[in-house]
Amino acid sequence: MQRNRWTTVCNCRTTKCSYTVSGADKMDTEHGNKEVVLMFCLIRFMKQWMASVMFFHVILLFLSLFAKGEKPLCNIMESPEYPLLSKDGDVTIGGAFSIHSSVMMPSMLFAEKPEPLICSSLNLRELRFAQVMIFVIEEINRDSSLLPNISVGYRIYDNCGSRFLSMKAAMALMNGQELTAIEGCSGQAGVQAIIGESESSPTIVLSRTTGPFKIPVVSHAATCECLSSRTEYPSFFRTIASDYYQSRALAQLVKHFGWSWVGAVNSDSDYGNNGMAIFLEAAEEEGICVEYSEKFDRSEPAKLMKVVDIITKGTAKVIIMFVAHIEMNILVEQLILKNVTGFQMIGVEVWITAVNLITPTSYSLLGGSLGFDVGKSNIVGFADYVVKEFWETTLPCWVTGGNTPQAENNCSRYQDLFPFKNYNEDVSELRYANNIYNGVYAVAHSLHSLLKCTEKQGCEKDQTIQPWQVVESLKKVNFTTKTGEQVWFDSTGATAAKYDVINWQRGPDGEVLFKQVGYYDASLPPGQQFVITDKNIVWGGGKTEKPRSVCSESCPPGTRKAAQKGRPVCCYDCIPCAEGEISNMTDSNNCEPCPGEYWSNAERDKCVLKVVEFLSFTEVMGILLVFFSLFGTGLTMLVGILFLIKKDTPIVRANNSELSFLLLFSLTLCFLCSLTFLGRPSEWSCMLRHTAFGITFVLCISCVLGKTIVVLMAFRATLPGSNAMKWFGPPQQRLSVLAFTLIQVLICIIWLTILPPFPYNNMHYYKEKIILECRFGSAVGFWAVLGYIGVLAILCFVLAFLARKLPDNFNEAKFITFSILIFCAVWITFIPAYVSSPGKFTVAVEVFAILASSFGLLFCIFTPKCYIILFKPELNTKKHVMGKTASKSL
Repeated sequence: MQRNRWTTVCNCRTTKCSYTVSGADKMDTEHGNKEVVLMFCLIRFMKQWMASVMFFHVILLFLSLFAKGEKPLCNIMESPEYPLLSKDGDVTIGGAFSIHSSVMMPSMLFAEKPEPLICSSLNLRELRFAQVMIFVIEEINRDSSLLPNISVGYRIYDNCGSRFLSMKAAMALMNGQELTAIEGCSGQAGVQAIIGESESSPTIVLSRTTGPFKIPVVSHAATCECLSSRTEYPSFFRTIASDYYQSRALAQLVKHFGWSWVGAVNSDSDYGNNGMAIFLEAAEEEGICVEYSEKFDRSEPAKLMKVVDIITKGTAKVIIMFVAHIEMNILVEQLILKNVTGFQMIGVEVWITAVNLITPTSYSLLGGSLGFDVGKSNIVGFADYVVKEFWETTLPCWVTGGNTPQAENNCSRYQDLFPFKNYNEDVSELRYANNIYNGVYAVAHSLHSLLKCTEKQGCEKDQTIQPWQVVESLKKVNFTTKTGEQVWFDSTGATAAKYDVINWQRGPDGEVLFKQVGYYDASLPPGQQFVITDKNIVWGGGKTEKPRSVCSESCPPGTRKAAQKGRPVCCYDCIPCAEGEISNMTDSNNCEPCPGEYWSNAERDKCVLKVVEFLSFTEVMGILLVFFSLFGTGLTMLVGILFLIKKDTPIVRANNSELSFLLLFSLTLCFLCSLTFLGRPSEWSCMLRHTAFGITFVLCISCVLGKTIVVLMAFRATLPGSNAMKWFGPPQQRLSVLAFTLIQVLICIIWLTILPPFPYNNMHYYKEKIILECRFGSAVGFWAVLGYIGVLAILCFVLAFLARKLPDNFNEAKFITFSILIFCAVWITFIPAYVSSPGKFTVAVEVFAILASSFGLLFCIFTPKCYIILFKPELNTKKHVMGKTASKSL
């Protein structure tokens, strides 16, 4: 065990003291942080007690010295703090490492001088760091070109993982080991630079203590981003990158494996708090959600157990461990006691390759862990040095030798180091050694520049070097090591960010290996900085299948994410896209609407062309309408042929056979014009269908109207003195039909000239399909055509109704009345049916109205005559027609 003694006595006037360091949480003596209280009390003692009692004591001392004519001396109170390992030299480099990892705190009564602190738990890795520093210094001393005639010494202190001892080590390194300083205490510092520490929080303490004196501190492992501030830490340097890069690289690593739901645990220190803050910010940018973010300190068992409980109950299978080395040891012990397994641990450079984390039970928890590391040691000859030369040349116990009391005294400080005298198997996996190597060489190169060393003439040995000069020289350092690594410091005092991606795996013999599976290099262009080989990875718990860690499963294409109220954005429900919208990617936040002529498919993952709907010839409805159209045409032609054969018979010649043939021709056109409404609408078909319909129906109604007028005129011609047929003979009948038809033709020409019908893709009636229809162009033109037909039909109906009771044999009026009644009924019902029918059914209704009205005229007017011609030929005589008329007239 190593005993450290107090250099002064601290006595607080109150039992409750508090402090604040680098924005850390306020801590009280009531919470048991005795170490912090010691630091605070020391500062308070120096400010209060020394400012009062010692001030007067010094004044009296100086007065007595001047009275005796002696020069004033500055005496150190208590005994100086001696380093654990040291060697004298022309220039001295200090070192601060946590060679022991824990401290046994004495009782804190604040009434008497406390007992010395007792350090325990040897940290082999930190011992290796001290050995690397000594090895490099000895290598520099053997180098005839760097500092040829200058011997470099060292003073290495063990702070035992204590911030208080870090401060005490800093004070000892600044003051040196002399008991008395002549002519005041403003002499040169005891060291030209300090190497250390391995954690950010003690490094902050060290840097802030030495900062006012501008003594450079070169850390090999302190990565807190807070140390990048040149305002607060102007004399701080590090041979490792800031956690800014590592924290963002962690977020990229998590994103790379598709983990969107993670837990986060960090040390309650400057290192952990700053690093975790950067990670959380980067995770948010990458769309990663953090289920919990907890922190704890090694001195707070209650918070530690809370963290263990939260990890156990959490649903996240991936945990970011931004934890210092000592805290990680403590946390792993507790998690193993709780039998916690099945988590994918993501680590940082501090612990991911820590050999002392490898225990018989730890692999079940840490197996498959992934994390970033600074790279293995590649210092030639160091493995042999740690088992031979170090013990022979460095330790005072071995140098003194023999069984003298002095030897026994020296040996007592190093007794827990002896078990590792012949052990060097950990050296091959040692990390940060290269950083210490680079840091010591950086100091040596700065001294080389300040002392103006040359290989022939050596260095200016008598030149006094001030610490601030070393700081300025370090800013300009730029050299290449024996291993080919270039060393220089950026504006923040750090080096470029380069990490290996390490994976915990088992070797063939069951040993745990730290296998490199990728790398991260911040100096490379974006997109090339992060490279990893997934197939070589062993996952959490030693599994071969990558774990899933999501709050909600991915939303497949065709759905969108809908955030769950009160939960992080990674927790969501998958909502199917609405009709007409799609999402063609996994985890879409929104569904995108399809363009106008497209519609979503059934899976809602792509837009397809909308179904174009029109009344075609090939569908069932179209086939039926074509059939009835052709049937009506054929039937009309048969009637026409029959009438042509029987054209000389009285029944055909009655009521102007010429009008009958013209009516049959117009009915044929009416049946045929219905076909123009079928098929895909085009410019010509849209103009043809409505104009052909309007003209043929006017021609048809004009013929019927002519026949009705003929009936009336014929009846009046039988009256004495009547010459009605003179004014409405065949020429007048043809002229009237022509005149009525020409009016409709004129209306159609005006319509087609001003604003003709045109094909139109109607995408408003149905969202999922396009109705290909003919727009009227001018609604006035369309309704003018229909209105004119309606006027003629009403006129014809009125005249036929007036002539319905005229003599039967001579009279077609009642048949015309009935046919026009059907015609009007069809077209009156057509209007609401046409307006309310959707899509192609609108066209079907119009075609049905044309066919129905045409069949009505055909059947009602020509069926009676065909019946007489075919089945009652005896009635098809002039005698019968004239005789019955004569009898009735009598």
